[in-house]
Amino acid sequence: MNMTGLPAAGAQARLTPVQWVICGVACLGFAFDSYVLLMLPLIIRPALLELAQVKPGSAEFNSWVGMLFYIPAIAGGIFGMLGGYLTDLLGRRRILVWSILLYALSTLGSGYTTSMTWLLVLRCTTFIGVCVEFVAAVAWLAELFPDPKQREKVLGYTQAFSSLGGIMATAAYYLAVTYGHSLPAIREGHEAWRYTLISGLIPAIPLIIIRPFLPESPIWQEKKLRGTLKRPGFAELFQPALRQTTLVTALIVACGYGAAYGAIQHTPRIVPGLEEVRGLAKPIQEQTISTVQFYQETGGLVGRVVLALLVIRIAGRRSLLRLFQVPGLILIPLVFLFSAHQHLELLKWGIFVTGLLTVAQFSFWGNYLPRVYPTHLRGTGESFAANIGGRMIGTSAALLTTQLANVMPGNSPSSKLAYACAAVALLVYGIGFLASFWLPEPKQEALPE
Repeated sequence: MNMTGLPAAGAQARLTPVQWVICGVACLGFAFDSYVLLMLPLIIRPALLELAQVKPGSAEFNSWVGMLFYIPAIAGGIFGMLGGYLTDLLGRRRILVWSILLYALSTLGSGYTTSMTWLLVLRCTTFIGVCVEFVAAVAWLAELFPDPKQREKVLGYTQAFSSLGGIMATAAYYLAVTYGHSLPAIREGHEAWRYTLISGLIPAIPLIIIRPFLPESPIWQEKKLRGTLKRPGFAELFQPALRQTTLVTALIVACGYGAAYGAIQHTPRIVPGLEEVRGLAKPIQEQTISTVQFYQETGGLVGRVVLALLVIRIAGRRSLLRLFQVPGLILIPLVFLFSAHQHLELLKWGIFVTGLLTVAQFSFWGNYLPRVYPTHLRGTGESFAANIGGRMIGTSAALLTTQLANVMPGNSPSSKLAYACAAVALLVYGIGFLASFWLPEPKQEALPE
């Protein structure tokens, strides 16, 4: 008898109630992954003004921005790699649940912080939870849906909720800016950035209720019970059979994160320097920033949906990836070279396209990686690409951008920042496109054992 509420392997049928719950938990996790991470571009400027009292555009300001983007990513990469190993060792469900609780409680604490040091520490624990959750969730989903087409659809559409999380973060900040004065005071004030951070607690509440109904991965559990589950090992990723896959995926994922952290996430600091925005009152400026961010997050959502539609129609993984890489290589540097200096409306639509082309690639990896690693290495391999490649190496582009902004030409800090974003975007998109020629094609539709 099938006790998991899941269909047998090879059967593609309507989703069962248990599978709907599984998809709901995955959507919640993916949405709030992005929600708690994408708060940072919105709250970093007002948080620095209150806690560090530094001038926007100054070397000290840029230094703190670089640290807040990069140091949590380093922590997330290191502990996320360990989390991937524990996902293979202890099970997908257990690690998934605890990782969501970790980042939810960390964002709650961030809202009450009184110093930049504590904000940095709590952003590190937030990042750790997010890095582990992504790896555990992708491995869990891939193994719970044995039919290849159904698996591709589930992974594609559930990951689309990551971009919905970005839209939610933008909306939460807009609401906090607009109505924060009516909310209970925090640290004797009504700062919107604090209310936005505290809202990251939300996913922990339903998760506590539905956890008993979540099944473990049947593939992982069966191997564990039979004693045939091999012990995961990092060194195995670099054996001849997997070495090229491990290194090339990590490099291309790093380039995707480099575009996000080295260009896109700096947009909220570019907007206040636009001529149309510069003279507005502070609350109106913050609302305008939220509006531009909404365009970017909407573009990301559209990109993920487009990927979900194409992933079962285009067989070649390289061809699918290049559909987003090639336009991005041309268009994204132009967005930051021109529209980020000239016109608010142009910037809105430019950042929409930028979000579409970049964020779609994140969903690509959620579909690709489970198909190239065996069961006992699936979490570890995914974690190396996402956490070492993406979170540790890719996010270092944030530091590169903030340092380049100090020496770039331009008549204002925001214009210098925009030129730096253009240079970094061109660099990482170019490297990613060249590396795609060495990306291995999965050998079969079924997951490797």
